Amino acid sequence: MAFIRPVVQRLPVTTTMVYLLIGIALGPWWHDAIRLDPILHAPWLHHAAEVSVIVSLFTVGMKLRLPWFDRRLRPALALATVSMIITVGLVAAAGVWLLHLPLGAAVLLGGVLAPTDPVLASDVQIKNPQDQDKLRLTLTAEGGLNDGTAFPFVMLGLGLLGLHDLGAHAWRWWLIDGLWAVTGGLLIGGGLGYGVGRLVLRVSSRHRTITALGEYLVLGLIGASYGAAVLLKTYGFLAVFAAGVALRAAERIASGTTPEADATAAAATEGRLPAAQLARDPKTAPAYFAGALLATNEQLERILEVAMVLVLGAVLTIAGLSPEALWFAPLLFFVIRPLATLPLLLIGRFSRFEYGAISWFGIRGIGSIYYLMFAIDRGLPPAIADDFTSLVLTLIAASIIAHGLSVTPLLNRYNRLAGKTKKAGS
Repeated sequence: MAFIRPVVQRLPVTTTMVYLLIGIALGPWWHDAIRLDPILHAPWLHHAAEVSVIVSLFTVGMKLRLPWFDRRLRPALALATVSMIITVGLVAAAGVWLLHLPLGAAVLLGGVLAPTDPVLASDVQIKNPQDQDKLRLTLTAEGGLNDGTAFPFVMLGLGLLGLHDLGAHAWRWWLIDGLWAVTGGLLIGGGLGYGVGRLVLRVSSRHRTITALGEYLVLGLIGASYGAAVLLKTYGFLAVFAAGVALRAAERIASGTTPEADATAAAATEGRLPAAQLARDPKTAPAYFAGALLATNEQLERILEVAMVLVLGAVLTIAGLSPEALWFAPLLFFVIRPLATLPLLLIGRFSRFEYGAISWFGIRGIGSIYYLMFAIDRGLPPAIADDFTSLVLTLIAASIIAHGLSVTPLLNRYNRLAGKTKKAGS
């Protein structure tokens, strides 16, 4: 991949597509080097996807150098809440009427397929704090938020199947699985992220240098926020995302919203700046620290992406391709996703191309694998588990291919249109 990456970047394909093909080749269809039964090895796959998602969510959180209530995040909040509900409802309706599933299984399928993926969507995400493009910012924040907001619907589906206690009149689902788990996760992660960020910056300022904490701080904060959230019965995905946002907020407050700080953070993320000088300068040290930390996390994210997509390709050969995906994939990509994103037209000013791109780039991936394996681990009936595994993994593979083939030409066209708009405005 190191040698062919420059070639891949010039073609209308993504490295994720290459990983998927290699994974299929390593599966039983060809080399038989990886043999993982998705039902038998569900606990292992569940936790592998869990680790991959939480690392990616922390990365996404650190990319958002914005206050929580910034108006630029409103479209993403709408996508993670209103659009999430619409997606679950439409997928559940398709499950009941077209797949002839019981209601609980249909709602569960909606919860599994509703979240967009923060792991595989890096090509359409913002790259650094200087990148405040509306399209990429919205897709980035949506991917960070909706992996957590999908959890209540997964729990609702499991409850309707008798695999989770919803309480009388669903009170437990409303109060515990909904209100407490969502708000608690955000508060726990936000508090830990901001507290750790302030502590590190304070300690470092006394020694006039930013200590080389790197991967220790990344893994420690991810583990602490996720573990605390799970222990307190809240959603760890939201906690980890909030920890990344809050850690970045601590840096933003210390650095200020200056072009110099933004440029330093961007250059540090890309490894283009001398560490010693910037780490000792009080004006640039916090921004340098945040950028270097984000760079470390992005490297870890890329490694986990390779591993999970290789496994996906190999597991897909065992689960088998789902014939229902031939009509369900177009329904999900071309009907359900665009309908679910209609609320954006009431919230933000998006051009037709921007709205079309947001409607299209509802990439499904590792988050859906996590929720699927989570449900299987909780005792999903074998017949439903087999059908869901084949359908969900096929849809993820279809998403990787369809969105991978379109991302380069669409973004190139978007960049040309944006360039023309800037010239016309100037």
